[in-house]
Amino acid sequence: MNLYVKATILIITIISIYLLKMKNDNNNLLEKAKIIHKNIITLDTHCDIDVKNFTESINYSNNIDTQCNIPKMEIGGLDVAWFIVYTRQGELNPRGYKKAYENAISKFDAIHNLVNTYSSDKIGLALNSNDVRKIHSSGKKVAMIGIENGYPIGLDITNVEKFFNRGARYMSLSHNGHSQLCDSNTCEQDGVYLHNGLSDFGVEVIKEMNRIGMIIDISHPSKEAIRQMIEISKAPVIASHSSARKLCNHSRNLDNEQLGWIKENGGVVQTVAFKSYLNSEKSKPNSKNKVDVSDFVDHIDYLVSLIGINHVGISSDFDGGGGVDGWEDASETFNVTFELVKRGYSEVEIEKIWSGNLLRVLDEVSLISKKIKKI
Repeated sequence: MNLYVKATILIITIISIYLLKMKNDNNNLLEKAKIIHKNIITLDTHCDIDVKNFTESINYSNNIDTQCNIPKMEIGGLDVAWFIVYTRQGELNPRGYKKAYENAISKFDAIHNLVNTYSSDKIGLALNSNDVRKIHSSGKKVAMIGIENGYPIGLDITNVEKFFNRGARYMSLSHNGHSQLCDSNTCEQDGVYLHNGLSDFGVEVIKEMNRIGMIIDISHPSKEAIRQMIEISKAPVIASHSSARKLCNHSRNLDNEQLGWIKENGGVVQTVAFKSYLNSEKSKPNSKNKVDVSDFVDHIDYLVSLIGINHVGISSDFDGGGGVDGWEDASETFNVTFELVKRGYSEVEIEKIWSGNLLRVLDEVSLISKKIKKI
């Protein structure tokens, strides 16, 4: 056997050993990820809904054509889904407020019908962190409620508490377009401002949210509105579905200054799996590369490195435009945990990212509410 053949055999052997080691290492990481995924509570702060999918015959009990529903949550191991009472921005007049209020109520009713009637044996509504843990330990999935756009409260501040009593535990004050409460991030593109941050009524709503114990969501408002919200709020805030602007220059993402405000405030950024907020090049229509779970976790990595492990969470924006290759729907939720494990995050850290940080904010907001009410 000549030297060339011997060298070739040696190279092939080394490569084979290396590939086998890689396979074994990957299998070990996979098993580790499965154990962690089962041990922790996974929580997604943003899943949009359509009331058409909350009827007696068509609802989330079945694996209908939605990114998030109970069967998909069961397959992927997603434990908690925040269902969103979203209202498109409309006219700032009595007619617009009435229509928006009716839309919000229809979505509250849809969620309550799901947890109380259609799927009460499979999912329960949580109002606090204790509820989350109790429902999860019973083997059921957990529903929570967030409001995207405070427009439906109109000019009646008592609606804030009415929505809280219906189960809402966070609310953003605007969406795409200025509300009566604050400016939207859209002003960055068109240069049109309505309030130069918060309106006077918006300031009162922030104080009322602190009083009743509702989390302030800063996703969607303008930068100045966000600054004012954090300055006024006595409680931690969240960005329910935003990512890092340093990695993807989109007005819906948060720049380093804003991230610093949130860290100082004690809040949490719920990194969002929305393609155009993660990678501007890959999300172009003609791109040959897909925005995937790795791109998503790149943002988690960046946020953790900048503001710390205690201030980062996860959201999908499923059924509202969200989803990336590898996490296209709730059935693929495990892939996020697997990617975090591959990047060296511990079980304690992964638990914080998936639910611990958000539930900590929920508890702190509730505690501050109790203190305010005693004054």
